[in-house]
Amino acid sequence: MAEKVVKAGIKRQKGYLYYLDKQGDVSCAKMARGKEKGGKPKKVAKCGVKRKEGYLYFIDKQGDVSCAKMVRGGKKKKKR
Repeated sequence: MAEKVVKAGIKRQKGYLYYLDKQGDVSCAKMARGKEKGGKPKKVAKCGVKRKEGYLYFIDKQGDVSCAKMVRGGKKKKKR
């Protein structure tokens, strides 16, 4: 289950990618479509989230920053 980290209340625009940048703030960039290039990222909200190892951080449907524990599955690789 995901847990809310910060209530940001971000309103999303169609055609933009929203993500948590290296500083822990929410940024957005215009998505590339076909031959059309994407845009430069811009800060949308300052959150200052400190990341914990083993967790995935994302912007949920309400526009808030949430995190969920990463599930590591699959087969182990054989040593050669």
